[in-house]
Amino acid sequence: MRLFLLSFLLAATPALSQTSDHEAVRTTVSYYLDGGTTNDFDLLARAFHPSATMRWIDGEGAYRDVNAVEFFEGVMRPGPPSNRVTRVVSIDVAGDAATAHLEIEYPTFTFVDYMTLLKIDGEWLIVSKAFHRRPHAHAAE
Repeated sequence: MRLFLLSFLLAATPALSQTSDHEAVRTTVSYYLDGGTTNDFDLLARAFHPSATMRWIDGEGAYRDVNAVEFFEGVMRPGPPSNRVTRVVSIDVAGDAATAHLEIEYPTFTFVDYMTLLKIDGEWLIVSKAFHRRPHAHAAE
């Protein structure tokens, strides 16, 4: 019986670790989403490694690449909560690396974010964000 219990615990440990890592990644992306919604730069910045990058293709078709923390620090202003709906579409964790697919819906468009996270010194942090701004079909009307 003891051997069975020990075998079960050893086999379950990676699954338990995976679940807690999954929850920790969700917490990290929640800092980003909640900080952006409430215009709380300090909360949003908790999600990012200081050297995290943000990459996208702009409206002219040009590739853009900036430091994410510096970008948000320059554009965020205190104010009322944003009129938006956030959603964690998926999270995938493999060891010390993870990805998160997020959607942030505004009245006329949705940001589709793809985050890459690493577990650095035991803490999950976003190290890269790539995104697309998808207009809503009814916005063109």
